[in-house]
Amino acid sequence: MKKITICIPSKSNLRYLKMAIPSIRKNESQRNDIIVYVDEDNDGTVEWMDKNAEQYGVKVIVNPFLGKKLTGIGKAYDKCVEASETEVFMIGHCDMYYCKNFDKNGLEHLQKGTVVALTRIEPPLHPNNGEKILKDFGMYPEDLEEEKLSEYVEQHLQDDKITNGIFAPWIMYKSDHQAIGGHDVRMHSCREDSDIFNRMSLAGYKFVQPWNAFVYHMAGRGAGSFGNADTEEDRIRHEKWKKNMNNSTREFIRKWGSNVKHSALMEPIIAPIYDIGIKVSNGNLQLLAMLEPWCNDIYIDCDSYPYIEEEQYNTSDILPAKIHPLEVLGNNDVILKIDGKVFTQHDYQMVMEMGSILKQSGRVGKSKLGQFNIFVEINKFVEKQNELIVCKSE
Repeated sequence: MKKITICIPSKSNLRYLKMAIPSIRKNESQRNDIIVYVDEDNDGTVEWMDKNAEQYGVKVIVNPFLGKKLTGIGKAYDKCVEASETEVFMIGHCDMYYCKNFDKNGLEHLQKGTVVALTRIEPPLHPNNGEKILKDFGMYPEDLEEEKLSEYVEQHLQDDKITNGIFAPWIMYKSDHQAIGGHDVRMHSCREDSDIFNRMSLAGYKFVQPWNAFVYHMAGRGAGSFGNADTEEDRIRHEKWKKNMNNSTREFIRKWGSNVKHSALMEPIIAPIYDIGIKVSNGNLQLLAMLEPWCNDIYIDCDSYPYIEEEQYNTSDILPAKIHPLEVLGNNDVILKIDGKVFTQHDYQMVMEMGSILKQSGRVGKSKLGQFNIFVEINKFVEKQNELIVCKSE
């Protein structure tokens, strides 16, 4: 059985690391490597690691700009992968308890070109479409009913159910990860997983989720995604998460031309990407903020400077090169013409689904989208999504 390097980033997650690391050592079927990347430390993580890393056999990488600048979760993962000495690695989270034989039962399905996702058991905090198991064995590490959880896992270690979803923790070959360039640092704090899953799918990698390889997931508490926080610390973490998620989602849309999409079992759904320009007459800053992420270029008849000044910090796109006066001709493959006076929420929904709409019904020429207030000029159809498989951003 191949040895795994388990990669875990941490942003002041000592509370969860104290659960995750011992659970790995207790329940692994072989001695694997563990690398923790400390990106932020407001809770004594480095001090605890200095005292306990040797005992647990953990390699610790500390952000060289600790306290000044975050590396970001995607790049933190890649730093761990780069430092790994094994052919195979696992992307893990702090807020997970790793259950018996998680490594063995996952590795049984691993081969080149395959990504193996473990199955999450979670307390009933988020909806379930069938991609995970909702069972309450504790809301926080201190409340974890470890014995009851272990009994449940023991009863299902021989289950042979397999689906094709993808979610952390996931296991793959280091060479496959490097072939697509690792994570995109553009998704600095969130959406890094959805981005790399899209690229894995486009690269032809197969997703496999065995339902006898388990982790108990505290449902995003480590990241701060859980909204009904019980403590002031969690409320602060959640507010930061909401801001980061909004910014990263807008970056995801700028890159992929659509929002995150996946099947009920978490297999990525990727809309076609086209070179789209949006021309907005009777525009305003609100419309500019709404529409800018959904196109390659936007042409608008309002002063864009206030928006650029506020938003440029949140994106790697060069906004002055993307936002143009309405009178600029433009040479995008597809042009959408919108009148801000009659633009509706229904029209906005059409913009959000434009890649799929063009794929299904578009043809070279000029047309109006049904009853909607969007006029479309299609000069040529060239799908761009496969150009995104290999991440080259730094």
